[in-house]
Amino acid sequence: TIGSLVGALAAALLGGGQGSGAIFAGSVAAGQAAMLNYSRMDETEADQIGLQYLTSAGYRPQGLQGAFEKIRRKQWASGIDIPEYLSTHPDVGGRINEIHARIQGLPAAVRNRKDDDTRFNRVKTLIWARYGDPDAAARFFAKQLEGKKPDCLAYMGQGILAERRNQIKEADAAFSKALACAPSDALVVREAGRFYYNKGDARAGRTLLRALELDPNDIMAQFFYARLLDGSGDKASAHKYYQQVLRRLPQDAEVHYYYGRSLGEAGKVFDAYLHLAYSALYQNDKRKTESWLKQARPLARTPVEQDQLKRFEAIYAERQEVWK
Repeated sequence: TIGSLVGALAAALLGGGQGSGAIFAGSVAAGQAAMLNYSRMDETEADQIGLQYLTSAGYRPQGLQGAFEKIRRKQWASGIDIPEYLSTHPDVGGRINEIHARIQGLPAAVRNRKDDDTRFNRVKTLIWARYGDPDAAARFFAKQLEGKKPDCLAYMGQGILAERRNQIKEADAAFSKALACAPSDALVVREAGRFYYNKGDARAGRTLLRALELDPNDIMAQFFYARLLDGSGDKASAHKYYQQVLRRLPQDAEVHYYYGRSLGEAGKVFDAYLHLAYSALYQNDKRKTESWLKQARPLARTPVEQDQLKRFEAIYAERQEVWK
């Protein structure tokens, strides 16, 4: 800060004489205290914004206060006790009090929200099934099915896990149980449809279509249904679904790749090369990006195509700066 810098310079100008050391030490300490204060202000602002995000996402605001109460208990258990004036974070007790006061000022409808882990459990099931340690994931799903009431998501998780392990018969049986358990759950139906598509099963079309009836905005269902239509020869319908997905995920390399390949098969060569170039670009593959772009350039004949090419080259120029 300017104040601490001036103090340090004053100490230097005194040439090490009497009092210069005290001035220097005091200036540095003041500067450090000021920086700590800024850090604490940032943390307080982060708590305020975090509470806004939490409530906007539909969660109970008390969850943030509860999280800090857990941190405080951990501190007590570990015996860590740093004075607030030496800490880059505000005192946890102070943060709890501040958050509690803010919660009391929220509308009653927000304060009185009930705990609802439905969406969290759906995401947790997908993460366990796709990315968790296979043995640990298998135990997790088995435990979910121990109760009297069947857990439909656990059947789905077992299906995804079995497919991941290339245990196709087991996966098929698990998805059958999941569909029988939750025939109107869009996520369960979507995952079954995706499995049937990858398996080359005739049930894929009607299952993915059912998933889109249940949730028309399901991007993954749209993508796999586009690929299904593409493979069946219905390019025009497939392209509409690819375009819907790209409006939501404009930088998805995989979608650009399949759309570009489909456009090429439909004879739309410029568009095909351009989307393949986008696919390579978003995979950070400089060599392939330049190769596809080189083939697209001479094919840009109409004003619309030339504008599309200019837009791509502008994005490519920005990405090249990063690659340097």
